[in-house]
Amino acid sequence: MLGKLAFRNVRRSARDYLVYFITMTFVTALMFAFNSLIFTRDLEEMFGLAGIMIALVGLATFFIVLIVAWLINYMVRFMLEKRSQEFGIYLLIGMEKKEVARLYIRENALLGTGAFFSGMALGFLLQQVIMAILYSMIQIKYDIHMEFNGSCILMTAGCYGGCYLLALLRSNRRFRKMNIRDLMEAQKKNEEIKESHEQLKKWFFPVSLLFLAVFAVFIFFGGIRDAGHILFFLVGIVLVIYLFYTGLSSWLVCYVRKKGNGIFRGENLFLFRQFSSKLKTMSFTMGTLTALFAIAFMGCTVALMFSDYQNKLLETKFPFDVQINSDDVEDDFADEIEVIEEEAQVLNAVRYYIYADIPAKNQEESERANQVNVWLSTHLKTFGNMYLKKDGSPDLKKLEKDLADGGFYCRYDTYMKVSDYNDLRRMLGLSEVQLKKHEYIIHIKERIRKEVESMTDDIAIEGEEGELKFAGYYTESFSQDGHNGGDYVIVVPDSAISSLTPYYAELAVDIKGEAPAGLGKKLDELAEPDDEEYEEETDEDFGGHKQMAGNICCGSDTIVVMALTNMVRDNLIPETKYLLSALIFPCFYIGLVFLCVALTVLSVHQLSDSAKYRFRYSVLKNLGMTRREIGRVIFRQLAGYYLCPVFLACVIGGSVSVFMSGKFIFYTGIHSAVIYYFGLTFLLFFGIYGLYFITTYVSFRRNVEAYF
Repeated sequence: MLGKLAFRNVRRSARDYLVYFITMTFVTALMFAFNSLIFTRDLEEMFGLAGIMIALVGLATFFIVLIVAWLINYMVRFMLEKRSQEFGIYLLIGMEKKEVARLYIRENALLGTGAFFSGMALGFLLQQVIMAILYSMIQIKYDIHMEFNGSCILMTAGCYGGCYLLALLRSNRRFRKMNIRDLMEAQKKNEEIKESHEQLKKWFFPVSLLFLAVFAVFIFFGGIRDAGHILFFLVGIVLVIYLFYTGLSSWLVCYVRKKGNGIFRGENLFLFRQFSSKLKTMSFTMGTLTALFAIAFMGCTVALMFSDYQNKLLETKFPFDVQINSDDVEDDFADEIEVIEEEAQVLNAVRYYIYADIPAKNQEESERANQVNVWLSTHLKTFGNMYLKKDGSPDLKKLEKDLADGGFYCRYDTYMKVSDYNDLRRMLGLSEVQLKKHEYIIHIKERIRKEVESMTDDIAIEGEEGELKFAGYYTESFSQDGHNGGDYVIVVPDSAISSLTPYYAELAVDIKGEAPAGLGKKLDELAEPDDEEYEEETDEDFGGHKQMAGNICCGSDTIVVMALTNMVRDNLIPETKYLLSALIFPCFYIGLVFLCVALTVLSVHQLSDSAKYRFRYSVLKNLGMTRREIGRVIFRQLAGYYLCPVFLACVIGGSVSVFMSGKFIFYTGIHSAVIYYFGLTFLLFFGIYGLYFITTYVSFRRNVEAYF
């Protein structure tokens, strides 16, 4: 009997909670599809970095479970309040409280189970889409195949079922404490509008706007410098969000009381009263939804930033097919070349030195040995005041210590002779550089090119016959993350190299076709495992690859930096893309789920209230309004209700997103507009927003007009 009644009630209420059902279906599908990344054995075998993907997707799932648990608990409690009178009537006609509670639990269990199985069916399809996208991003062929991983299914079911079970147990406890009177008046209590101290609370609205402006200045003008500032910013934003809605609702109430001119235009009085009463009863919920929207904005923005980096800049990090570093200037790379020739056809190989002006004991030569390093460390925006004293002069002791310990730059300025430079340019398909005996050039990363305009006025490069003349900057991709210098290399005539000392050796190799998988690791394995010096001075980094030791000068990049001894382009690009995908996918995952959860709460609230609004709109119809005019009023009512949390989230999330985008563009040198990533996020956001809004509008209008 209870089973049939529960099934009938679920069918009857399906219209009001269809959006909730669809959202839970979609969330289940997303949860299963992304959880499958944790249990994919193929990726674990291909990359030593698989643990990063597992950790980040697992962390994202943790936050998803929290927000899904909140959604389920909120919706279960909301539906209980909406149907409280119905349950009170059940008690009046003789049903026991435990039977009514069991009925309600069965209804929610049916709804949740239906959403889960629908979501799992969709999840298997979505899993293939996500895996195909991931494999395409890391440049590996993917053959579509259904993968039924029991651990993944159990994890998804456990997360989903646990959220539902906790919500139902909590609701059951609450239900058992309520009597018939409580149930009959529960919905009325939810509709009560308590107005007190409105004149005082309305000032929260302008104060919150003022603080929003203050926080915008705070983030854009360097207010965030450490973890304490970040915590202060986050706490302040949360307080401002809730102050905003408290103040806005009170401001609207006071505006209506004072009979402001705006309320007498068209249907504004009706809309003002509706909106102010909704804010009064839902101010905390609206604040929470705003926070979810803002997090969704920022999550999608971060994902788009790293996706753009993958597409535009990643390949420029590895211009040579193979590049190998050695601290031993006597190294002829014979073993490395033998391994490469066994695995691929070598078209060209260039062995060369990076030189340094190793100083003697006198102070003048010591200052000349790292003049470029000092200039960059004290002038680039990346470093700020890190190596400046209070009087603005360079802090040479601190800089020398950091360089000696392996800082951004090598201990001494890095040089290259022009003949080696041109050999490398030919390998990359670039034109040769004609350099006169009394000239020098600087090959520098394009990212910092504009910041070094005046550097050549402050440095002096000595040649065989005196000071050399600066002949220009070159900014093509040139492997300057530790191999051909860090950020820069000074190119001098061959005749000028006699006064310099070989600093470390390099090998660049051009091979035919693509490098075979695992070539980089075979090169790393050339070091004997029982070599004590190797074990003490080197380490493994980036998926088990051999980390560069000794002359580490990775430059000022901070987003993607790999100081690796052996760099094989066709091995490292897929691994790096996989690493970035481990951040991109969870960010999209969190953003989409948070967005859908927030929109679901907005939609369900309005659709559930549509029955209450029927009488109000029927009054408007009796006053002479046409169906078209009533449809326009409904549209304005829903638009105001939907846009309020979205607008505030756009201001907060947009400001933070633009700030992050600016920093990302600055530190990577990527050519994109600051507003680009937020703009794409905004379009994606309002695409999903539009679907929810149209669905809500059509259903709401149908429910209202059915009463006419």
